[in-house]
This record gives sequence, structure tokens and C-alpha cells, in this order.
Amino acid sequence: MCEPLRWRVILFVVAVSLGALLIAWIDASTWTRVRQLERDFAAVKTERFYQSIHLRVAIRQLNDTLFRFHLKGQPEDLQRYRAEAVELQQWIELRKVEASTEEERALFSNLEDAYATYLRETGKLQTRHGTVFARKQLDEINEKLRQHSAALFDSSEQLMHVQRQVFTAFLKESQQTLDSFQQLIKASLILLIILAVSVVVLVYRGMITPLRAQLSESQAVIARQEKLAALGGLAAGVAHEIRNPLTAIKFRLFSLKKSLPVAISDNEDVNVIAGEINRLERIVKDFLQFARPTDPELVDVPAVRLLAEVHALLKSPLERVAIELKLDARAKVWLRVDPQQIKQVLINLVQNAAESIGHNGAITLRAANDHATLGGNKLPVGIITVIDTGKGIPPEVQKRLFDPFFTTKDAGTGLGLPIAARIVERHGGELRYDTQLNHGTTFMVVLPRVAANES
Repeated sequence: MCEPLRWRVILFVVAVSLGALLIAWIDASTWTRVRQLERDFAAVKTERFYQSIHLRVAIRQLNDTLFRFHLKGQPEDLQRYRAEAVELQQWIELRKVEASTEEERALFSNLEDAYATYLRETGKLQTRHGTVFARKQLDEINEKLRQHSAALFDSSEQLMHVQRQVFTAFLKESQQTLDSFQQLIKASLILLIILAVSVVVLVYRGMITPLRAQLSESQAVIARQEKLAALGGLAAGVAHEIRNPLTAIKFRLFSLKKSLPVAISDNEDVNVIAGEINRLERIVKDFLQFARPTDPELVDVPAVRLLAEVHALLKSPLERVAIELKLDARAKVWLRVDPQQIKQVLINLVQNAAESIGHNGAITLRAANDHATLGGNKLPVGIITVIDTGKGIPPEVQKRLFDPFFTTKDAGTGLGLPIAARIVERHGGELRYDTQLNHGTTFMVVLPRVAANES
């Protein structure tokens, strides 16, 4: 790095550090004030400023209920009065506990005393004498209720005045805090803009220019991949269209063989045509599966079940060519997979292993719990291995092992391993291998493990 550029970088780092420290200080100061404001909000609740109104309404309701009792003589009115009286008494006691200032607590103490006096005096009015009241008697009862509740109304007025003062002070302090927030936020925004512009200038001069060439190359690669993808989709459509006439040709050949004499139907040319049709069908089927793979239907299964089913399916055919298929089912490994697709992968790997051995050898199926890196993260995994005693894979073949349509078999399609690798990838795993010439090959199906079913 040249000297002037080095000093510019150093100065830029110092400036950014100072700006970051200043922003951090502003942030810490802001949060301190926010927490203080939150504490103030917790101490000063909005509903407190309606307590005096609630008290007035409750007292008037008690007076109205007791007056209605004297007017109509209904026992329900007296019961309602007593229940509401108890409820209001509890409300006053609770508000006294919640009071945030000594002045408020003193007011609620006075309210308790005034309310006790009110209950004592109105208790004398809870007995109704006679069945009909003259208007003068009703006026006297109404006047007594007004006199008994006057002290409560006076106390509620004092409470309203005190709480209004507290609320006004709270609003003033909150406004001051919000004004300071606004100033701090403006300062932070200005600093962030300055830092952002500085970073953009430095990054553009030091990094964008070299990356432009790489971007051009990447765009060319993406364009090629898009063309290949389009070509693959077209080829898949063509393969699908080829399969239909192949099926018709195969059916016609089968009908023709049935209608011809045995000597003609077993003709070598007819058998060659039938074999080539089957080979074309297999190629088309493999190509379609590679080009348009189906989504896996995931279920939780023990790996030993998959291995046991593959072992039961292939054990007898392999014994005919003196290949022993071994099953190691000691480890308890649970996987979330599509059983049919994973069995297809294992069958393909076992068949490849058998072709590598030829005659007189052994293939081992095994499952184990381990930890491995998948997608850049180290995860608990289940590893299904297919181990053979074959000839191994030559280095020149390893380079193209997973390339579509690359095969070393005369009748192969070159899609078996690519399809297997794609199936495993769609399960969130990887298909790996380890090989040594004349000592055999081990293929490993590495899949995320299901922890919930481990025991």
C-alpha cells in the first residue's frame, strides 16, 4: 500500500472511530433518558387523573340508590347500595396504596375518614318507615344525603387539583425530554450521514473498481448458466415427447412378436430392437428424473429400516455373483427423509459397488451418528455408508464422477450418481466418497439427524 493511501486509511479509521464513539455516547444518553421517562410513566398513570371524577360519580350513584330505596321501598335497591358502598371503600383503600406522593396519600387518608363518616350517617337512612312518603320527607332525606356527602365532594375537588398539578409537571418534563431526544437524533443523523458518505467514497475508490471486472465475469457465467438451464428445460420437454412414441413402438413390437411364429419372433434383430428400446426408455427416464426432480415427502425413519429393506432386496441377486452384502445395524440413527428416494440412492450405490467388484467381494451397509459441516454449519448428522472391496475409482474418473452423462459403462447413461447426488442435496445433505485404487470405495450419504427420536 502506498504511503499517501495508507495515511488516508489511518485518518479515515480514526475519524470513523471517533464518530462511532460519539454516536455510542449519544445512544447511551438517549437510552438513559428513555428509561427515566419509562419510570415516570410507570409512576404517573393516566387513569389516576380521572380518580376524582370516578369518586364523584360513585358517591352520586350511592345517594341515588339510597334515595330510590326510600322512594320505592324495593329491597334490591338497599342491597345494591350496600354492595356499591363496599366496592367504593375497597377502591379508596387501593388508590391510597398506589398514591405516588405524600400529599396524595394524605388526601386519600382524609377521604377514608370522610367516607367512614358518610357510611355511618347514611347507615341511619337504611331503614324505611311506612309505605308512603310525603314530598317533605323525601326532600329531607335528599338534603341529608347531600350534607353527608359534601365532605367527600370537597376532598375529591382537592384530589383533582393536586393530580392536575402532578400531571402538568409530568407533561412539562416529558416535553423537555422529547425536545432533547429530537436534538440528539438530529446530531446522530448528521454523524451517520457523514460516516456513510465517507465509507461510500472509500469503498468506491478502493473496492468497487477491482470488483467491476469480477462482476462482469460473474454476469457472463450467470448468462451461460441461464442458457444451460433453458436448454435443459427444452431437452427435458423433448425427452418427455420421445418417451410417448417409444412406448407405442414397444407396444407394437410386443404385439408383432405375439402374432409371428416363434422362430421369427425370437429373431436376433427383434431382440436387439427390443433391447435398444428398453435402453432408450431407461435413458429418457433417468434424464427426466435428473432434469425435473420430484420434491421429497419427508418423514422420520430409522436409518436401519432403509438399510434393511435395501439389504433384503439386493442380497439374493448379489449372492449369485459371489458378493456378500453385509448389514451393520448397531447404531440408532433417525433421519427425516423421503424413504423411497433415499432407497433409490442406496440401491444405485450398491449396484455401482457390485459392478466395481465384479465377482468375489463384499459390500457393507452401515449407519452412524456424527457431526459434519453442511451448508457452512457444523451439525449433528446421520451418515449412511456403502463400503465395497472393489477396484477403486481412478483419478481421471474422480474428476468427472458427478458430471451428467459421463459413464465408464458400455450400457450406462451417466446419470445414476448425478441423480443420487441431487436427491441427497434436496434433503439438505451431501453425497461424499473416499476411494483408493485396488482397495475399494466408500460412499457416504450425509444427512441432518433428527434429534427428537434419538434414544
